[in-house]
Amino acid sequence: MTEPQLLSDDQITETLRDLPGWEARPGALFREVKAPTFMAGIRLVDEVAELAEQLNHHPDIGIRWRTVSFSLSTHVRGGVTQYDVDLARRITAVVDQL
Repeated sequence: MTEPQLLSDDQITETLRDLPGWEARPGALFREVKAPTFMAGIRLVDEVAELAEQLNHHPDIGIRWRTVSFSLSTHVRGGVTQYDVDLARRITAVVDQL
């Protein structure tokens, strides 16, 4: 398996146009989601965990009551790669079903 290539700042900016709710942070893509209830937030985390396992690419996840945050970075590359973009798209699809 080849190592994913880091995306340039311009590539990240272009990608974010198609990822509503996501923002660029140093070395990562970031999104916060407010779930309707605490348990809905936990279910969201569970679904994203299943996706991450399927992709073998795992986000940093924070939970504060109903607010769930996702930070995506390819740690072995030290920044954002296509792996993070692909996971962000899949997380967005899950969030849209909330």
